[in-house]
Amino acid sequence: MKSPRLPIALQQSVMRALRNKLQLANQRLERDYPEPKLVYQQRGTAAGTAWLQNWEIRLNPVLLLENQQAFIDEVVPHELAHLLVWKHFGRVAPHGKEWKWMMEQILDVPAQRTHQFEVSSVRSRTFPYRCGCQQHQLSVRRHNRVLRGESEYRCLHCGDILKAGDFLNS
Repeated sequence: MKSPRLPIALQQSVMRALRNKLQLANQRLERDYPEPKLVYQQRGTAAGTAWLQNWEIRLNPVLLLENQQAFIDEVVPHELAHLLVWKHFGRVAPHGKEWKWMMEQILDVPAQRTHQFEVSSVRSRTFPYRCGCQQHQLSVRRHNRVLRGESEYRCLHCGDILKAGDFLNS
């Protein structure tokens, strides 16, 4: 599926927010961290990801288009905080106390681990599986791993191995 074209004005708003938060962090931390690369290639239901070694932030263009201001206010600083924490503290828990401190004390943004955006437009197809106690929905990736015999999945509740099938209304 091809990514949507993002209006230049929206990309500029994202970059402006990123630069403002980075400038704030550099002042408060008394550092001179460089501007990370922005890439609009995040897919699926994730709004964004921070690629630490590449000093890169990947953003989901569909969720950005659908949630413009909230995305800019929440996701951009969230991912920037991951990069800053990595540079400042090294390898720590992804949403641990260091990340929370970076979000709240340095970037002035409430620390929320996950976004609350509607994701129906970016949710991928799922496949029904059943165990002894309930029906499950497996992603395309997990379904294909089962078909190739590479993986099997168990229900966390009853422990049964999940079995593929079309269980509509059962």
